[in-house]
Amino acid sequence: MISKNKTIRLTFFALALLAVLFAAGCANQQNVNLEPPLHTPENTLKEGVEYAVDVYDPLEGMNRRLYTFNYYFDKFIFLPVVYTYEFITPDFLEEMVSNFVDNVFEFNNLTNNLLQGKVNETGITLARFLVNTTIGIGGIFDPATSSGLERQTEDFGQTLGYWGVGNGPYIVLPILGPSNLRDTTGIVTDAVAFSLAGPPAWVDDDDITLAFNITTAIDKRHRQSFRYYRTGSPFEYEMIRMLYTSKRKIEIDR
Repeated sequence: MISKNKTIRLTFFALALLAVLFAAGCANQQNVNLEPPLHTPENTLKEGVEYAVDVYDPLEGMNRRLYTFNYYFDKFIFLPVVYTYEFITPDFLEEMVSNFVDNVFEFNNLTNNLLQGKVNETGITLARFLVNTTIGIGGIFDPATSSGLERQTEDFGQTLGYWGVGNGPYIVLPILGPSNLRDTTGIVTDAVAFSLAGPPAWVDDDDITLAFNITTAIDKRHRQSFRYYRTGSPFEYEMIRMLYTSKRKIEIDR
């Protein structure tokens, strides 16, 4: 268990760090040095996909400041940690970590496929977990995918959308990035369900849970190629907002 004094110190440090970063993040976006484009409309937008041009964004002023805050957090804290992880970790071990994380989070896929009444997808998810946990040695290998059992990714935001709940206002979350009211509700619900009824509750060890959460955050950022302010476009905020909203619609409709 983490001692009370250690918890207080970590909390104080985190709050102080967030205060500094927020101050930096609220700086004028014109001071941000743009790098060569990485994602452009030509290599991002896909033919045959209907994109959401008009997105309800009543909190745009705050969202833009949070978008800039996320840029500074990503550039000066998150990415240096990720690059260090990539430097010291062999590729095969990185893949094992990703497999393990995905296997643990099959809990969320299982519960949300079940809540949506997707019987076939629920069965596939359960089979994937059993195969990867046993034959895949705790999930560090992924024989299920090789056997034709594709991952059936679902979250509670998708579940709400499946049952007709609308997007609500667009929201940029600190660190987590693009979202909306429905998906933010989904993130919180998934996190609570995961901690109370999922693998963390089975293990019931705060140190292990903390280590897993840190590993998960690093692994997910490691697998995400997006970099802030590398589109080379002055309308990056609008483009990301449109792409996120359209992506979520596709995921819910599939």
